[in-house]
Amino acid sequence: MVAATNYPEKSPPSPEVESIVDSGKQGGQSPGIQYETVPVDIAAEKTLLKKLDRRLIPLLFIFYLLSYLDRSNIGNAKIAGMSIDLKFDKKGDDYSWLLTIFYIGYILFEWCALMWKVVPPHMWAAAMILGWGLVATLQAAVQSWSGEMALRFLLGSFEAGFGPGVPYYLSFFYLRRELGLRIGFFLSAGPLATCFAGALAYGITGGHVSIANWRLLFLVEGLPTICAAAVAWFFLPDSPEKASFLTEEDKEVARQRGVRQVGGRAEDAAMRIGGIVWADIGAALLDIKNYITAAMYFSCNVSFSSLPVFLPTILTEMGYSKIHAQGLSAPPYFLSFLIVVASTFIADRYAQRGLVIATLSIVGGVGYTLLGAESSTAVRYFGVYLASAGIFPAIINILPWVLNNQGSDTKRGAGIAILNLIGQCGPLLGTRIYPATDAPYYRLGMWTCAGFMFLNALLALLLRTILALENKKKDAAYGPVQKDSRGKEVGDGTENDGPNFRYVL
Repeated sequence: MVAATNYPEKSPPSPEVESIVDSGKQGGQSPGIQYETVPVDIAAEKTLLKKLDRRLIPLLFIFYLLSYLDRSNIGNAKIAGMSIDLKFDKKGDDYSWLLTIFYIGYILFEWCALMWKVVPPHMWAAAMILGWGLVATLQAAVQSWSGEMALRFLLGSFEAGFGPGVPYYLSFFYLRRELGLRIGFFLSAGPLATCFAGALAYGITGGHVSIANWRLLFLVEGLPTICAAAVAWFFLPDSPEKASFLTEEDKEVARQRGVRQVGGRAEDAAMRIGGIVWADIGAALLDIKNYITAAMYFSCNVSFSSLPVFLPTILTEMGYSKIHAQGLSAPPYFLSFLIVVASTFIADRYAQRGLVIATLSIVGGVGYTLLGAESSTAVRYFGVYLASAGIFPAIINILPWVLNNQGSDTKRGAGIAILNLIGQCGPLLGTRIYPATDAPYYRLGMWTCAGFMFLNALLALLLRTILALENKKKDAAYGPVQKDSRGKEVGDGTENDGPNFRYVL
């Protein structure tokens, strides 16, 4: 085991330090011999977390908000005149293909999630942000449907190099019981961006300018992304070890947290960027659990991908004017934003992510059932609230669940890649189930999304059962994992394959 660390004089181990003793079977050591593991300086750890939270989460939140804004504003642009100027067909096929081609580019470049471990993250993030920012802005100058198709493909390709890899990147900084809430804050930018897009589009499309409103929309929402690339280059840290805003004491605490995560020497645990283990990729490819979560992600994505881009149109068909439809699309997403934060906190706090996902999926399924079965405008608008309150939080909780249950950094990256390669095929279906001929109720799309949300709930319960059985086998083989006074697992390598590793349910 790693010897106890002597902290600097200004922060010596004291009553605030919890020293955990490992004995016998637990940890895979020889029975009857006691090993002192890495001490936990709670005060120093809290200080480190606050510094990481203040730097990482706001930056990543803003980047993803811009990402989601740039991908989903096409729904607002459509009803602001884009469909007329670019001469979309009346059946809705042209618009559906613009949504589908984005996800084709996204799927083809999902493997880029692993690049966050190979390339220094500040360089990789800046390149991806600059790429999609330029493409998003150039949409303002497009003159044909075919030109917009090309730009949407490139937009998906660049965004695939950013969003799917960020949860993986965060796993280099946070323990798994801390990870879900941080991913929740990061990804909650999705529903907030959709809310913001509706409000912003309402303001832009309500004015009278010298260029088409939809072109101005792409300009206003694309240019800030280009500026954000410079921010990523200069302010996004590659790892705790290279973070200029951390003191030496903070970095020492980060090293010991790394040992608790992955085991081994503190120096090795701190340096987790720079290469991948191919054997771990093979193991991830053969793990059935990765395909269950991928099927869940597919199910959620059928709804997740379609609601933001079709909601303005759905509200217009409910009888609202185009301007009011832009504004009314915002409130349901703000509710979703709040539930994302609350649900990820609860799932982290009680380590019960499967039950949270199942509950949220049922809420979303009920919302879509109301949208598919009812004709009343008030009831259907209430269904929109339920659908958005279930879909976004459910899919966002799936991502940390994948990272929680992978036994190495490479497996975590491979798990995210598998999740996205399969799961992101869901939008290929989701963007094709709302043909214009189904207006005004779009019942095919509503019932399809309802079915997939209920399926997602069943898959979450199935996976939870499998994980619980595997944890029992590990407890029988190695003994139960010890926990500290805060209920957190202790010992070295609690997040990597080994005697101390247990799955999060």
